[in-house]
Amino acid sequence: MAAPDGPIRVFLLDDHEVVRRGLRGLLDAEGDIEVVGESGLAAEATARIPALRPHVAVLDARLPDGSGIDVCRDVRSVDPNIKALILTSYDDDEALFAAILAGASGYVLKQIGGHDLVDTVRRVAAGQSLIDPSLTARVLDRVRNGPEEHEELQNLTEQERKILALIAEGLTNRQIGERMFLAEKTVKNYVSSILAKLGLERRTQAAVLASKLLG
Repeated sequence: MAAPDGPIRVFLLDDHEVVRRGLRGLLDAEGDIEVVGESGLAAEATARIPALRPHVAVLDARLPDGSGIDVCRDVRSVDPNIKALILTSYDDDEALFAAILAGASGYVLKQIGGHDLVDTVRRVAAGQSLIDPSLTARVLDRVRNGPEEHEELQNLTEQERKILALIAEGLTNRQIGERMFLAEKTVKNYVSSILAKLGLERRTQAAVLASKLLG
């Protein structure tokens, strides 16, 4: 697919003004790229991007009022010709999967070099997808078959998984009992069973493990 006629129109979404200024300066310095708008909030960007019709929207994954991935999904549902490039500080499989499902053309870390980012914007504008096809295949497989089961959780009952998730939130046995309408002693027995099945000795270990597996 060929690059657009005329300058590549770009919209920037990032909640840090310094980052937006840096990106604008980097892109505007290129003769074939023009930054046509910017925002620090998801809601504002969702409203402005379709009206400005950029070729590429560079979207920060995490924002104070939402996610660049949600903005990508909402904008592309209005105008699928707008390409989205997710820019993030976090190497996160879940966010990458969500970005693919939202129709993003690329997912890059903010550590990317300036030259590489400019090249990425040009390639996305030309219609290329910069997401590894094998990752797309994994996402489609996950949609069909559901999220893969973590080995550590396979021996837990549904009730024990719920309690483990509440342990990860930092709730005490009493608070868990109130939340799940169980006696505190019953919760204590469940916690003992969870620790035994996971091969752990302390509740804090279970909370750390749960944060990794369920987070």
